[in-house]
Amino acid sequence: MNRTILLDNARAEIFEFNNSTDVTEYHIMIHADEGTFQQQLDAVLDAYRYVREQELSGATAVFKRYFLSDAANQADEVLMADVSDCAKSIIEQAPLDGSKIALWTYLMTNVTTRQLPSGLCEVAHGAFRHLWNASAHNTAINSEYQTRLLFNEYIMQLAQEGCTLADNCIRTWLFVNDVDVNYPGVVKARNTVFYTQGLTNDTHFIASTGIGGRQQDANVLTQMDNYAIAGISKEQITYLYAPTHLNRTSDYGVSFERGTRIDYADRSHVFISGTASINNKGQIEHPKDIVKQTHRMWDNVETLLKEADCDYNDVGVMIVYLRDIADYKLVNKLYEERFPDKPRVIVHAPVCRSGWLVEMECMAVKATNDKKLPSF
Repeated sequence: MNRTILLDNARAEIFEFNNSTDVTEYHIMIHADEGTFQQQLDAVLDAYRYVREQELSGATAVFKRYFLSDAANQADEVLMADVSDCAKSIIEQAPLDGSKIALWTYLMTNVTTRQLPSGLCEVAHGAFRHLWNASAHNTAINSEYQTRLLFNEYIMQLAQEGCTLADNCIRTWLFVNDVDVNYPGVVKARNTVFYTQGLTNDTHFIASTGIGGRQQDANVLTQMDNYAIAGISKEQITYLYAPTHLNRTSDYGVSFERGTRIDYADRSHVFISGTASINNKGQIEHPKDIVKQTHRMWDNVETLLKEADCDYNDVGVMIVYLRDIADYKLVNKLYEERFPDKPRVIVHAPVCRSGWLVEMECMAVKATNDKKLPSF
């Protein structure tokens, strides 16, 4: 169920998944309207508090991402204003509606949360511990070394929780400062680390988005967010390929999955990686045509969702990345026409290949009834 709430100087788009079990899930996308950054930040946080307390029965935030227009001058203000203990991702990817800030929050009912000694944020319910990590970064000499250090640290954090990268990590996000220059180093580091961890084309990779994004410190070339599940079994995980529309990422030298489905007794979660206008030969479809690229991208995502036994009705949140800010009005119109009520944000963030003008990722959830599996 989707709905939109208009508040003072802010708009909250809400997706609700309620299958009458213990855990109801929500995605909220909050957009600011106008004013100084402080005024917009206050409006976003006021809207978040109102929606959480009045509309969502006090659901608990399990993950947040702030999209900022100028992280160097805004990130500290966010950190001081939001002291919640869930994983918080803060990245400069300017919302293209003209605002300075947008907030995506993922919430659940009847879960417990805590910050672990490992540095990961735990969300616990039933047999599973969901481990979130956000805004990890360092200032090593280049993007390759920064990415290696990020993964090495994350592997050690997972080990403290009895987990491994190969068995438990479900999703990563890699935000790359000046992606056209620094992405090759990120790819090289990820390929190397994955190989040492037993992640190969013959085993599996991890759903991921690698996209342009800037941390508040200009010396940070790569920032990483992660999601892992302690207690998950291999039988619950399905990797999505959509071979009629997409190729294997390893065909062009990178290592991530197009999408991943996690099955529980009562629901399935689907994580669609950053997806662009590409064909099953790894070639860019419709070069320089933003409209046709958007439609092909939608087709690719739809095919991945179908492979996961889902469709766009099951999608809880969409994040759309544009290389050229001048394409915003046209792309936003296309989304308004096809997905008028879907929580989403469109941000300025160049895709990892310069010919791709637009990319999107999404998360979906669908009710199931498989008593052979543990409940969420």
